[in-house]
Amino acid sequence: MTTDREQIIERLADVASALDTRDWDRLGALFTRSATGYGATGREAIVERVRDHLGGCGPSQHLLGNHRVELDPGPRPDRARSRTYARVLHLGAGELAGLTYECFGEYTDEWTRTDDGWRITSRWFEVSFDIGDARVLRRD
Repeated sequence: MTTDREQIIERLADVASALDTRDWDRLGALFTRSATGYGATGREAIVERVRDHLGGCGPSQHLLGNHRVELDPGPRPDRARSRTYARVLHLGAGELAGLTYECFGEYTDEWTRTDDGWRITSRWFEVSFDIGDARVLRRD
């Protein structure tokens, strides 16, 4: 049996994978319907905001580490918070091929336990520093 902490870390990996594979349906399913994230409110709006940045970008890789997960007290907590370092590489596509943009920062996620497992209710990415050309982030 996996712990709540392990389950949340697995969901974080699922989010990173959905971002990198552009699996918009899978990405949306990892948020609650009324979640906030990336400056948007609601699952569909969050996915659209992400598509605005990654949809026309070349390959990307979201590397996650230094997971800190805090569960609400209780025998079976239904809320949690995670803070996770991220290093994200984005490659340009089309006329921007050959350009790169890389950002380094920390995700702060609020979680709730649902019938389908842990889902994000709030997501924030604080960029500590970045390098390269952010023009590679664009809609398809």
